Amino acid sequence: MTSLATEGACAFAWRNYLLLHSGISENDNRRSALYRYVASLRDAGEDDFDLLQVAAVAYLKKLDELHDDRCARLAADQILAECLESRCARPDT
Repeated sequence: MTSLATEGACAFAWRNYLLLHSGISENDNRRSALYRYVASLRDAGEDDFDLLQVAAVAYLKKLDELHDDRCARLAADQILAECLESRCARPDT
């Protein structure tokens, strides 16, 4: 089952990616890889839209840098973990 958070995070990241990479097709394989990655986060219980957006953008960036899905997932997971850690460290207002 898809969620609005998954769909929205993927759409946000993909649109921004296309703005930066004008030669990329709307149906590029990276788009489906992005969706699989974000859906896996959602399936693992992450449903915070802001964090899913961060993870989606980080995944695409790392996929371009590393040219490997597994390495991009690991790098994006690390960025997501740092965001979660930072969020937990902030005092409640």
